[in-house]
Amino acid sequence: MAVYEVGKYRNVVLVGHGGSGKTSLAEAMLHKAGVTNRLGSTADKTSILDVTDEAKEKGGSTDSAVCYLAHKGHHVNIVDTPGTAAFAGPAIGGLIAADTAIVVVSASSGIEVNTRKMFERAKKYGIGLAIVVSKIDAPNVNLEEVLGNLRSVFGNECVPVTLPTGSGKSVIDCLTNESGAADIFDVGEAHTGVLEAIVSVDDAMMEKYLGGEVSKDEALATAPKAVAAQTFIPTFFVNSRAEIGIAELLDAIVGLFPSPLQAKRRVMVDDGHETPVDPTGADFVGQIFKVSSDPKTGIKYLGLRCLSGKLTHDMSIKTVADRKGFRPGQLQRLLGAEHKEVEAGVSGDIVSLAKLDLHVGDVVFTNKGGTIEKPPIPAPMFPLALESKSRGDEDKIAQAIRRYTDEDPCLRLERTQAGEMVLRGLDDTHVRTILNRLKHYFKLEVLTKTPKIPYRETIAGRADNIEYTHKKQTGGAGQYAKIVINVLPAQRGEGYEFVDKIFGGAIDQQFRPSVDKGIRAQMAEGVIAGYPVVDVKVELIDGKTHPVDSKDIAFQIAGRQAFKEGFMKAKPILLEPIVNLEVTVPADKVGDIQGDIASRRGRPVGQDVLPGGLAVIKAQIPLGEVMDYNSRLSSISGGQGSFSIEESHYEPVPGNVQQQVIEQHKKEVEAARE
Repeated sequence: MAVYEVGKYRNVVLVGHGGSGKTSLAEAMLHKAGVTNRLGSTADKTSILDVTDEAKEKGGSTDSAVCYLAHKGHHVNIVDTPGTAAFAGPAIGGLIAADTAIVVVSASSGIEVNTRKMFERAKKYGIGLAIVVSKIDAPNVNLEEVLGNLRSVFGNECVPVTLPTGSGKSVIDCLTNESGAADIFDVGEAHTGVLEAIVSVDDAMMEKYLGGEVSKDEALATAPKAVAAQTFIPTFFVNSRAEIGIAELLDAIVGLFPSPLQAKRRVMVDDGHETPVDPTGADFVGQIFKVSSDPKTGIKYLGLRCLSGKLTHDMSIKTVADRKGFRPGQLQRLLGAEHKEVEAGVSGDIVSLAKLDLHVGDVVFTNKGGTIEKPPIPAPMFPLALESKSRGDEDKIAQAIRRYTDEDPCLRLERTQAGEMVLRGLDDTHVRTILNRLKHYFKLEVLTKTPKIPYRETIAGRADNIEYTHKKQTGGAGQYAKIVINVLPAQRGEGYEFVDKIFGGAIDQQFRPSVDKGIRAQMAEGVIAGYPVVDVKVELIDGKTHPVDSKDIAFQIAGRQAFKEGFMKAKPILLEPIVNLEVTVPADKVGDIQGDIASRRGRPVGQDVLPGGLAVIKAQIPLGEVMDYNSRLSSISGGQGSFSIEESHYEPVPGNVQQQVIEQHKKEVEAARE
């Protein structure tokens, strides 16, 4: 399989809302380039990029898929990503692989929720941006309005490079044509817009342009720099099913989009030192952007973006967590589910590795290495507590789920302080999909329930000179420990601090850490409601040691009991998790949504109006108030709303809520004793 010079590679990721036509666009590009002999379709389940039975059944992706093609002497890698917010993890991972994000917008649906989110993520990550308006053949679409909305929402940098013509039966290239007929907009105006967007990235080029001296060849040569700088967001119109606009898009990918030499330069960080990764460097550096497992064989495959140097199967590579090194094994190139062996992974290319225990964002290298920034991953805030339907399957369930948490950085499995096994995802659909996979592939069924809210305990006041003496005499060697402590509040987020303020030998030095150990153990168990204690400071100020009976365990017990007493005297309070809530609904539902949020103790923090009659409401709200929000939002919006939550901070709960939580804890403790 051919190996190209680094400047001949183009790496693009397709992002956008579910149903916008990303997979169909990729299939059309593959067919137009001659990679496939028929045009694949998600509708009739012939897409080579829907690699699992699940994707075929859903008619939509839940994981990213990789493919490639050759066009005019260039090698183009394409990462197709899922469009639902539930599977943002694989989509965000796809940004790591790319130098340009192609944001796909359905002409009939317009700019949808996840379209906007992925655009902003790609923009913030710093890679080039392009927009493809798909489905231009859909009935009753207003393409001029779509273009206006794109520029209104994403900026005037969105300039049409192609425009539909002949009632959408073809497109006209506005870079090479200074005039012509188009169904919407004006070709001459678009031509001028393209040139101005390109030359704006370079002051010298701008001066030449204003003097009328810039040729089309010069503009073409400068265009990748402008795309990489995000000052030029080339916009295209396509009909993937009829392959209209596809050839022009492929020409633009190799002609206008940045190569790895021109694109965002990744930066290696090691011990605080930052070093840009040189695509022409000799040492190999690569970053993992995708993890997946074959559902039948269980083999783990990794997608690797090669950033520098050359990698072969017999070389030794390292990570910051494993400096000893390991061999990558066979290198492959992915075309959907098809694996083709390659001799080497070279700078600018994308390859696949197998059977290695690595994760999305991990950096591998041969010589000097470190970490490379990855796009921010939203915290999984939607939890479900899991119980095995069959006794004894708990370990099997945990092992199976960890396979999926390896693949999706937005999925987390944890054992809570209350002993619950909790699976956290981005929303109900995300978590339920994983549980369906457990049932389908592993024959494991689970029962689910709403988990306990992860409250925290802390104090609002202080308690001084708390004295506790532990004395136990059983006939033989006894136990004795006497301590005096102060319990003080710490600043929010500071955690726990133990301060030894004893001067002299009131307590033998060997027993002072035992006091700390006992306090930490009690903090983990909680005091008022069984939740971990945070943000407190304890000062050990005095005590007494018995020459025979003092022991480690005695001072641990004294530490526990003194802390409990001091905590109760220092105005104990419960803290609850607050999340950032973002709700997208039709504009006529805004009032209903705002009222519902207020009834859940939510605080509005902003509101945006979107094209297409949509509004985005932003609020901060207690996590406990949105555990059932999926069904509530669906009821209010008639199924037309969507929402996302991200962790923010902790705040004290209202007194009445605190009392309810404490009473519930007491009942659970009493029930456990019976």
